[in-house]
Amino acid sequence: MDLVLFDLDNTLLAGDSDFAWAQFLIAKGVLDREVQEAKNIEFYEQYKAGTLDIFEFLDFQLAPLARHSREQLDAWHREFMAGSVAPMITDKARALVRQHTESGALVAVVTATNSFVTGPIVREFGIPHLVATIPAQENGAFTGKPRGMPAFKAGKIERVDAWLESLGLYAGSFARSWFYSDSHNDLPLMSRVTDPVAVDPDDTLRAHATQAGWPIMSLR
Repeated sequence: MDLVLFDLDNTLLAGDSDFAWAQFLIAKGVLDREVQEAKNIEFYEQYKAGTLDIFEFLDFQLAPLARHSREQLDAWHREFMAGSVAPMITDKARALVRQHTESGALVAVVTATNSFVTGPIVREFGIPHLVATIPAQENGAFTGKPRGMPAFKAGKIERVDAWLESLGLYAGSFARSWFYSDSHNDLPLMSRVTDPVAVDPDDTLRAHATQAGWPIMSLR
C-alpha cells in the first residue's frame, strides 16, 4: 500500500480556504471589516513569507468559532461551501484525488487550516482522512483555542506520525509516499516522503523543487 498526502489550500484548492472563510465572515458582517480584513491580509502575507506565528494567527482565526452556536456556524459553512469553496475546486484536482483513491492508497489531506473549515471540503473531494489543526471544543462548543500541535510546518510531521500510529502504521509501512503541496512552509514534510510534488508552487518552493529534481505540476 502507498501513502498519499495532499496539502489543501492553493494545492487541491485554487485558493485559500482559511483566508476565504475570514473574508466570508467579514462579508456577512460577522466580523468587523475595517479591523479584521486588514489583519486577515496581514496574516496571509506572513504565511506566504514564511514568518507566520501560528499561535497568534489561531487566536485570530478561531475566536469567531467561540462566539456563535454550532448550528449557526454549520449554516454559514454550508453557504461558504457553495459560494466560496465550490469555485476553487478544479476538475484536475478531482481527477488527481480519484486516481490515488482508486489505486488503493491510504489518502489524507494534511493542512494547517482548522478541521471545522476543512472537514466538509475534504469530504467533498471524497478523501477519507484529514490531518488538520484541531479547534478545541467543550460540550460541543468551540473554545477559540487549538487542541494539541497545529498542523503547520514541522508540526505536520508530528501530526502525520501520530495519525499513522493511531492506525497501527508508521512512515516505513509504505513502499512509496507522496506529498503534494504549493508552499515552502511544507518543505519539512515534503522532505520526508519518497515522492514530493510541487503543485502551482510559490517561488521559494519552485526553486527548491527545481534544484532537487522534484516534479512540478499545475491543477489550475
